[in-house]
Amino acid sequence: MRTLLVFVAILLAGCQASLPPLPAWQSPAGREHADPGQIVDLHTGQRLSPQQLIEHLAPAPRVLVGEAHDNPDHHALQLWLLQALETQRAQGSLLLEMLTSEQQGRVDAVRARMAEGQPVTDLPAALAWQAGWSWKLYGPIVRHALAQPYPLLAANLNRAQVRQVYRKRPALSGALSTSALVQGPLLAQIGTSHCGKLPKSKLPAMLSVQQQRDRRMATALEAAPQPGLLFAGTFHVRRDLGVPLHLVDLGDKAASRVLILAEEGQTVSAAAADYVWYTPAWPVRDYCADFAS
Repeated sequence: MRTLLVFVAILLAGCQASLPPLPAWQSPAGREHADPGQIVDLHTGQRLSPQQLIEHLAPAPRVLVGEAHDNPDHHALQLWLLQALETQRAQGSLLLEMLTSEQQGRVDAVRARMAEGQPVTDLPAALAWQAGWSWKLYGPIVRHALAQPYPLLAANLNRAQVRQVYRKRPALSGALSTSALVQGPLLAQIGTSHCGKLPKSKLPAMLSVQQQRDRRMATALEAAPQPGLLFAGTFHVRRDLGVPLHLVDLGDKAASRVLILAEEGQTVSAAAADYVWYTPAWPVRDYCADFAS
């Protein structure tokens, strides 16, 4: 009996696929450091290894990952997270804030061509990739996802939909997402992100756009094959302000996990996320220096 148990243990251990190697830090502050960055379970305070983090995330029907859009280390870690989760489970779908509903047909057509072995010489053009999202940063994630058996899905509103929301400010249903405790901090963030130069009269419309984007991501996650994985900006995935609240307001019962990628020195609370992965800081860029209202 003991021999049989040992054999079973060895067999099960062999079934645990090894994780891909972690990417090297690209930040000037991190290039000389070999450590993977500090990962914290925000509910227990426990520090996790990358392997332990994947073990925590893999069983979840939905994983939401928040990023700083201009941080290359965050995008390298997102690709690693996607590949690492693929070794532990059959991935159901990947959703991106960077893709809009009007691009979905192009995405599906490119996936079909690639599955048939047909080359796609200019992938950004084939996808109608929006110039506002750096292809250098997002391209590796998109290329990898398009070659996988699971779908790559658009999670954001398109420009026409954003303009319509801005003009008409449709009513938003749900007790959580419409709470002053949610909308107040979002309004403050919108003002800060526009360097305090946005006229107050425009703030309600901008808030409506932000929350309708969150609602669109929530409905996209609801409809996506599970387990689903969403990559989006930090404020979109926050438990206390973003997509998770909209999922609750929609009556969705599926469990989700939120991981925020944050630079060292930033603070992430347990109200905002389940886990945080701290990465080396990048030189601060003053986006307000050239801001025009």
